[in-house]
Amino acid sequence: MGELWDERDAGVLRLPSGRLVRGRGLRHPLDPTAPTPSYALYLLGRQPPPVDWEFIWVRWPDFRLPVDRPAARAALTEAWERAAGERVEVACGGGRGRTGTALACIAVLDGVPAGEAVEFVRRHYDRRAVETPWQKGYVRRF
Repeated sequence: MGELWDERDAGVLRLPSGRLVRGRGLRHPLDPTAPTPSYALYLLGRQPPPVDWEFIWVRWPDFRLPVDRPAARAALTEAWERAAGERVEVACGGGRGRTGTALACIAVLDGVPAGEAVEFVRRHYDRRAVETPWQKGYVRRF
């Protein structure tokens, strides 16, 4: 089991189980004093640049839904499982739409009812998370 996030840090979401996951926008530079993830889930329309930690890429165009939904579900499940003992980061370009949607799905895996997960993420991560009606629907059906 590795060192976990500090829940006071920017973008860190505490799930009901106590697991911590950091959401982030990749267009915003990473604070050089902030800890790096041990594992990341990147939600982008194109392959992300290389990083110094383990990551998985889910092809997920901006303002849309994942291209391969079964692969996305598997990646979200792995992120949730790994968050029990690792610093897991979930990130897209801006850190709100796709990241918020993914965090809401992870919250569902953690026990938050699907109909309440978007509000949970908006309350505890970013009030503008999950940007489109189809992203909200994806979470409700997750």
